[in-house]
Amino acid sequence: MQDHTPDSSSIIRSLVPCAFEAGRRIMDIYSTGFEVSAKDDDSPVTDADHASEAIILEHLAARAPGLQVISEEQHALAAPTRIARTFFLVDPLDGTREFVNRNGEFTVNIALVHDRVPIAGIVYAPAIGRFFIAGRDIGAFEIKGDNAGGVWEPISVRRPPDIGLTVIASRSHGDPALETYLRDFTVVERISAGSSLKFCNLACGQADLYPRHGRTMEWDTAAGQAVLECAGGSVTTFDGTRLRYAKTERGLDNPGFVARGWQ
Repeated sequence: MQDHTPDSSSIIRSLVPCAFEAGRRIMDIYSTGFEVSAKDDDSPVTDADHASEAIILEHLAARAPGLQVISEEQHALAAPTRIARTFFLVDPLDGTREFVNRNGEFTVNIALVHDRVPIAGIVYAPAIGRFFIAGRDIGAFEIKGDNAGGVWEPISVRRPPDIGLTVIASRSHGDPALETYLRDFTVVERISAGSSLKFCNLACGQADLYPRHGRTMEWDTAAGQAVLECAGGSVTTFDGTRLRYAKTERGLDNPGFVARGWQ
């Protein structure tokens, strides 16, 4: 495994066709039927999770040989004993519950992490045709089109409206602590979304605040955090510390955090 600082911009650009390919394979399975099984933690997994992961791992091995990859389904079989300074975090199908429920709000997540911070990421929602890409050297974009030749449109967070905030929350996971946390804010609207789309909605200026008290894993958040931070937002724990990665002492699960459409 290599510990050098990668050329994050060129790497993340090279993975656009990979994400589109993984998304197409997911949609093939989505349209033809699939079986759902449970992992050891009772979370669902489908053939689409495994098919997407296989495509992404093959592309990463070809385009960034030597860089470590930690992917959700792979991790379920064998957790890494060492995490490199620079590595990929992959969720081949984020929002499997959304996939099973057929509401379209599931994503392909690919993030490049360096010194415990996500420095580039891709979030692709193939069912609704939204593709986000970001890197600390290039900024944040939404690719408009259904292939790698689409138009890259810059995105950025908005200034929080004076009248109050739009809060976004998980569609599939209840959060009893949310009400208590929001007492300190003026909230004018609440919206729900699945998967990493919540981060992307903030990055596009469609919402302002996403607090999360429930459990998430690093591969759930890294790509979305990269997109949001490159668009001008922030993701911190509730004590104000930037959300970081390679938390082996926690088994790669995240503490509670809050994503904001501002720094």
